[in-house]
Amino acid sequence: MKKFGKYFKKTLAVLVCTATVLPLSACTSDPVVQQQINTTEITFAWWGNDGRNKYTIEAIKQFEKLHPDIKVNCSYAEWSGFETRNKVQMISAMEADVMQINFGWLDQYSPDGTGYYDINQLGDYIDLGNFSEDMLEYGYEGDALNAIPIAMNTETVYINKTIYDKYGLDVPTTWDDLFNAAKVMSKDGIYPISAASKSMWLYLIAYTEQYTGDKFLSDDGSLNFDEEDFQVMIDFYKKLVDEKVVPQLEHYERIKLDNEEYAGSVAWVSDAESYFGQAIENGREIVIADYTTIEGHSVGEGWYAKPATMYAVSTHTSQPEEAGMLLDFLLNSEEMAQLQGLEKGIPISESAKKVIADEGMLEGIQYDASQKMESVPMSQLHAVLEDSGLIDDFFAAANEVIFDKISSEEQAEIFTEKVRADYF
Repeated sequence: MKKFGKYFKKTLAVLVCTATVLPLSACTSDPVVQQQINTTEITFAWWGNDGRNKYTIEAIKQFEKLHPDIKVNCSYAEWSGFETRNKVQMISAMEADVMQINFGWLDQYSPDGTGYYDINQLGDYIDLGNFSEDMLEYGYEGDALNAIPIAMNTETVYINKTIYDKYGLDVPTTWDDLFNAAKVMSKDGIYPISAASKSMWLYLIAYTEQYTGDKFLSDDGSLNFDEEDFQVMIDFYKKLVDEKVVPQLEHYERIKLDNEEYAGSVAWVSDAESYFGQAIENGREIVIADYTTIEGHSVGEGWYAKPATMYAVSTHTSQPEEAGMLLDFLLNSEEMAQLQGLEKGIPISESAKKVIADEGMLEGIQYDASQKMESVPMSQLHAVLEDSGLIDDFFAAANEVIFDKISSEEQAEIFTEKVRADYF
């Protein structure tokens, strides 16, 4: 298998990369040099904040130095804008040659494996040996390898131990621990744990799977939860809210973590720095707790893991070889690994991970969260579990129970029928 990336260094003039936020923009080279080289143009799209945009643009500069016969046109935006534009581009077959994608998009855009390029066909250009079969499995639709994970992700329990210590409480590991903490903290207006909508939804699924012994989905991807399961889920959310364990979702405010009105949070591995970096700078001790469980159950039961983000190649690309070379650079090269660090999570690529380790970057709260994830067996997160419509429908239904407009038994029956009709 041929390896590209840093091994294809060529010494030509420095290429200057510029990009704008929404439209495609060329990472353009010196025009004099461009006249002397027969270049192939490809496009690359990603989402992210200013920090991600900056280092990715720098990486593209370096790729173009290594491959002066390839010019990369860049397209990037914040998540919401990118998601909307991506939908239009996928429908109209105008997507970028190489693109960052969300795990759930595989089922959405390529249920039969033909919506993205089969990366197995690019084995001469991408060192797939850097990835275990288990990790590559996340990118398969049918027999086609449609995408490659960059890093893995799961919901994680982060606890501000400084607050818990103040109340003489141990770091919680069970649901009962959280209810006991609420009895002590609530008098001061502090919640033992908190979560935004998707995180809360998955947190409730974890409890329900532990309590009932039922999985949300059957092995074939069909809905396995029934009315009784959803009633357990609704009742438990109401109990969490009523007993001040969590703020009701509509009252959740991310800033209250910094203000220490929340003593912890359920959030993705990839959220670790953004959620708790400030608290750590302020001298607070933030720890990664065990995945919350019912006492006596195995840790990790009911919890799900997924790729944090992935790279794919357009099935409509006219330049698959060059796209494969860029994809290999993004995933496996020393240059990209050094620039990216842990921003997208702990790299799955063995070569990228080695660079990170050699640079002394494998440390900090995100690394600790990633290590916790790797230590516990988890189920693979199915795309339907992240469906924003399904999540919104659940909390709307649960709120009617919280406000005593309907019984949980009646609501569970109505909600189950809706889920079956609208999502399965």
